[in-house]
Amino acid sequence: MNVSRPLPDPPRAPVNPRLKPIPSVQETLAFHAAWDALAPCTLDPDHLSSQRIFAHNSGVDAMPYDMLRSRLIRYMADKGWRRIAITSPTAECGKSTLALNLALSLQRRRDCRSILLEMDMRRPSLADMLGVAPPIDLAHFLRGDRPFGAVALRVGDNLAIATNSVPATDAAPVLASPYLPLALNDIQKTYAPEVMILDTPPMLQSHDMMAIANHVDCVLIVAAAEVTTTQEIDQCERELSGQAEMLGVVLNKCRHQGAGIGYGGYE
Repeated sequence: MNVSRPLPDPPRAPVNPRLKPIPSVQETLAFHAAWDALAPCTLDPDHLSSQRIFAHNSGVDAMPYDMLRSRLIRYMADKGWRRIAITSPTAECGKSTLALNLALSLQRRRDCRSILLEMDMRRPSLADMLGVAPPIDLAHFLRGDRPFGAVALRVGDNLAIATNSVPATDAAPVLASPYLPLALNDIQKTYAPEVMILDTPPMLQSHDMMAIANHVDCVLIVAAAEVTTTQEIDQCERELSGQAEMLGVVLNKCRHQGAGIGYGGYE
């Protein structure tokens, strides 16, 4: 995985008024209680590796995701952002693989609470990649049928993942519903994640992503080397203009790694 159009270094400011205030003791206890109530999930490292999910452990294969994680945390914290959508122009670019690797890389940052939501409801894949069955599909929470705590699994102490086991036939009305921003706000208020990742549908194959764009702070586009065209990326940029900040483009499925990849031993 190489990065095309790398994330720019954010301007440094002495004070950012948008940064989240330090929570009170009562709020901190409530956050911990909410996280502890989530169903714990143990992942099989061999299954993850077979799905090209490498970021559950530090090492050479996880390094590109750890580098992306570090830049992402720095940039989003500086901007006061909490929600990022990961999308692609078309299917089969590896956006869900990148989203899951990024989430597991964030999980290894013990000081960072993060949540991964599978919003690509027409073609769910995260549960298979994880090798676990969701307790209840995330779609039930997005419809208002279940609380988030009933649909999410907890990995370690600081990562929650909510997936879908079957495609949702009502994806379009669910994602366009006025309940969606309320549901996302409820997660933010109850669990206070530093980063909320939304694995969203491909932009150019349905209108679902644009229904989500207004409810995130920024968007990361995943392009497939030798498959995605510059015209497709340009079209995504035009559609996102005025809807959400475009954070950058990640070039995935590269045959050759850049110089310096393979320098191991860092976390």
